[in-house]
Amino acid sequence: MPIEIKEMYIKINVDEGASSGNSTSDKTATNKGSEAIINACIEGVMEILERQKER
Repeated sequence: MPIEIKEMYIKINVDEGASSGNSTSDKTATNKGSEAIINACIEGVMEILERQKER
């Protein structure tokens, strides 16, 4: 019997004041990481919607 996940819970803690000496390369790496997380979430949602269409 397959297991279906109906809910996804994501928790992210952001502390912008932790390191005040951020360079632009650090911010670029952070932006790429954020984009990767967002893309993974979008992909997960699209898979869920496709499964709902199949029913």
